[in-house]
Amino acid sequence: MSDAPKTIYLRYFAQLREQSQREQEERVTTAQTYGDLYQELKTQYGFTLDLTHVKVAANDTFVTLDQPLRAGDKVVFIPPVAGG
Repeated sequence: MSDAPKTIYLRYFAQLREQSQREQEERVTTAQTYGDLYQELKTQYGFTLDLTHVKVAANDTFVTLDQPLRAGDKVVFIPPVAGG
């Protein structure tokens, strides 16, 4: 896999939106997988949710955390839904 920087697009919801203090961003990253990307964001923004509690979608399709991240991906990390 390439360590070349790639531009991706992120949207944040619920707790992740609050912790990142943004709704969306364009980001340049060298992360290889969606899991790597989440760890990068967790370090930068102080996300408190562990990866086991987050789902990820790329380009409107659910993906696994070990799948390769690609330039131009539109990524959403989905925290657990609460409420009643």
